[in-house]
Amino acid sequence: MANSKLYKGSLSTIILKLLDEEGKMYGYEITQKVKQLTKGELKITEGALYPALHKLEAEGLLDVEVAKVDNRLRKYYKLTEQGEKETVNRLAELEEFIRSMETLLNPKWKLL
Repeated sequence: MANSKLYKGSLSTIILKLLDEEGKMYGYEITQKVKQLTKGELKITEGALYPALHKLEAEGLLDVEVAKVDNRLRKYYKLTEQGEKETVNRLAELEEFIRSMETLLNPKWKLL
């Protein structure tokens, strides 16, 4: 699943969920957390992550904080108030989608 196209549509929801749980994170930290949580099954590339982060920021869902760490500037991303609300909505949509997929893939036929 490491290169699966299925997760790409859910990438922004994954990012929002992580930031909701962790408070604030920088890009590399996000990639490593996903890798850790999925035991290496899901690997988010920088080429996918940063455009998604920039899009979420442009939509007003993320704030960016810049901090100096070891003489380097590091961008930390965190949810805005609007981002917190959108996270709830997107997670609900994703849960409904997963339920629908489970129904399609494992139908429980009723005998009449």
